[in-house]
Amino acid sequence: MNNVLAAIGEALIDFIPDRSGCSFDEVGAFSPKVGGAPANVCAAFSKLGGKSKMITQLGDDPFGHKIIGELKAVNVDTSCISLTDEANTALAFVSLEKDGGRTFSFYRKPSADMLYSAESVKEEYFDDVFVLHFCSVDIGDFPMKQAHKKAIGIMREKGGIISFDPNLRFNLWDSTEALVKAVREFIPLSDMVKISDEELSYVTGADDIETGVKMLFNQGVKLVLYTCGADGAYAFAENVKVYALSQKVNAVDTTGAGDGFTGAFLWKLRDITSGDDIFGDITEEKLLECLTFANSFCALSVQRKGAIASYPTLDEMQIK
Repeated sequence: MNNVLAAIGEALIDFIPDRSGCSFDEVGAFSPKVGGAPANVCAAFSKLGGKSKMITQLGDDPFGHKIIGELKAVNVDTSCISLTDEANTALAFVSLEKDGGRTFSFYRKPSADMLYSAESVKEEYFDDVFVLHFCSVDIGDFPMKQAHKKAIGIMREKGGIISFDPNLRFNLWDSTEALVKAVREFIPLSDMVKISDEELSYVTGADDIETGVKMLFNQGVKLVLYTCGADGAYAFAENVKVYALSQKVNAVDTTGAGDGFTGAFLWKLRDITSGDDIFGDITEEKLLECLTFANSFCALSVQRKGAIASYPTLDEMQIK
């Protein structure tokens, strides 16, 4: 039974401010933290005791080496990460709002991950993988897009699951239309889609949950995770719909919370299903267990600063 999670896409450095509820020019200092949505999902999965691997390219620079070192420290397999001197590692400066919400300012024109080519993706990367996860940041019109398509094709041939979190970052694209077009191109290639209440209308064109989810299912998606932040999350599968309420906590920093949710959900899903036919083994009870676990994971995470650094281990989950 394959049990490894692989993620392809960006890994970067988040610069987290020392103050919240203020503008960038009022911040006294920033602390560098490893992030990037696919890398965050790998880290969440591994910190819970699972096996994960990150597929990307970083700059052969101090930031790239920091990312590799910190991913290794949380037991993420970094053997599929390439280094290049053609571009730098991506950076993101984060602004924190009083409620823990955040905005990003990115430095990646281009960054090393964007230049990762399909030729660099090897079939053996996926021999032990049960799910491949990706987001939308690296599916623009640059080499990494074709690397995504090759990875997805290999996983399809091996019978694995394709997981997609659109994770819309409008300021990285020339237009909203270009972003939406790219996301909609990859929806039919996905088995599982994690989408937030703020993203549904952009991705599907529908304003209500039921219509939007139906549109995703009509394109071949088998499982939809619909997250509503502090208001909880839904999971939809064939003839199954479940809802789990979020725990009420004082959020300090929500950076990486959605990625942590995805990593925790996938870890629990692999933990409580048997064999490689995961969708055939899904029940309402199992989906609810996965949702509840992922919500608990996020509740602990948002009470700490950063993404990967904030993710709890399984031991912390059990004693909370």
